[in-house]
Amino acid sequence: MIPYKFIDDLTSDVMFEAYGKNLEEVFTNSALAMFEVICDIDKVEPKDKKTLQVKGKDESELLYQFLSELIALVDVEEMFFSKFKIKEIKNKHLIAECYGESMTPEKGNTVVKAVLYYGFKLEKTKQGYVARVACDI
Repeated sequence: MIPYKFIDDLTSDVMFEAYGKNLEEVFTNSALAMFEVICDIDKVEPKDKKTLQVKGKDESELLYQFLSELIALVDVEEMFFSKFKIKEIKNKHLIAECYGESMTPEKGNTVVKAVLYYGFKLEKTKQGYVARVACDI
């Protein structure tokens, strides 16, 4: 199963679908897809760890909040991330460890300003989960 793919139906934004056999995997693959837009993920060393905690009213909002907090971490901490470990998803609460390093211009790609509600979805399928995410760039 491919972890994610990019969809070409937006002009000023980027949309992708991420896949996973469980919530942890689809959240991880969504973060990886978003960071492929933000930076050259293959060159980002997972040297430093940041722990994120987010809440949401359901799993879909939890994913939205998770990705939004990652964008905030990029802005505030000036870091790129290349590895994600979901430690806990339960009771509308998520704890994730994010690994990366300080931003450098040569590793940067596109500035992602926000996760959009346009086209956003998280659904359970026979194979696991599919997330569709659009990012404002």
